[in-house]
Amino acid sequence: MEELEHTCPLPRTTLTEPAIFTTETSCECQAPHEKLTVEQARLGTPVDRPVRIYADGIFDLFHSGHARALMQAKNLFPNAYLIVGVCSDDLTHKFKGFTVMTEDERYEALRHCRYVDEVLRDAPWTLTQEFLEKHKIDFVAHDDIPYSSAGSEDVYKHIKEAGKEKQSSLKSMHMFLFRPGLTYVSVSGMFVPTKRTEGISTSDLITRIVRDYDVYARRNLQRGYTAKELNVSYINKYRLQNQVDRMKEKVRTVEEKSKHFVYRVEEKSHDLIQKWEEKSREFIGNFLELFGPDGTWKQMFQERSGRMIQALSPHGSPSSSPPRDFSPSRSPSPPSRWAMPRTSPPSSPKGASASISSMSEGDEDEK
Repeated sequence: MEELEHTCPLPRTTLTEPAIFTTETSCECQAPHEKLTVEQARLGTPVDRPVRIYADGIFDLFHSGHARALMQAKNLFPNAYLIVGVCSDDLTHKFKGFTVMTEDERYEALRHCRYVDEVLRDAPWTLTQEFLEKHKIDFVAHDDIPYSSAGSEDVYKHIKEAGKEKQSSLKSMHMFLFRPGLTYVSVSGMFVPTKRTEGISTSDLITRIVRDYDVYARRNLQRGYTAKELNVSYINKYRLQNQVDRMKEKVRTVEEKSKHFVYRVEEKSHDLIQKWEEKSREFIGNFLELFGPDGTWKQMFQERSGRMIQALSPHGSPSSSPPRDFSPSRSPSPPSRWAMPRTSPPSSPKGASASISSMSEGDEDEK
């Protein structure tokens, strides 16, 4: 009997295209799909087909915790083909609760994760043996914390137990695997446990949004969203709060500008005071040099005073000139008709009248 070759899809080798969607089943291989043991998967056998690993979840608000879990599932075995099942909105709202992202948005988020080879839409909430055989799943990957839902304490319990009875020994039942960059994990049966990333989850992100609801509501109102779109009934409250926030921001801006202005004024005042002191010293020095006891102004004043006194005083006769005496032959010229006699001012009214009368008598004689 001729053996059929495996035509199972191979893992993605490039990241230029998103992962494919599963239709009915992505594996149309006609060759017998023998169940792999952990030892075979760890060694990368069979060489003619990849190890098919299935991981499922809601993947709402896809974040780094989701990506790290898928990275662990992808790297637990060499030549691994990772299929990721994403539950629909109807199924999720029924068993878990309301989601932020729609199912189409969640599908697209998974298609663009580098570790995913294939995305299965409308994945079942509980995995059945028929589903695993239909998609030729070798191992199921999920964190080891019991996932209670749909009336079950752990929806992955039967997967964790599956295959144990087929293991030949205790050593093959619980194998410890080590891959570069990962921690040791225990593989039991066909269940592959992954480790959660602490500090981030979809619930944590939603909690942040609910806690800071007012902040996000006001932010989106400023960006143009309507109150109806945000389901905000007290729109005036948020508008008032926005105005208060804007006023606070303006006050902070004014404070910063005021501090900068005061600093500049203080810096300028120091420069002005220093320049004023220098100019003051220069002015006082020049003033003392000009008007001081031995200043230039005093010397100039003394020189000018001496020149004025010398100009006003008559020149003295030369010592060699003979004294000027009246010649006997020359009589003094008669007094002018209009010459006024030099008389001392009268000391009393009587004297003044006597002088006036003498003046009149003289005039009569001349006439």
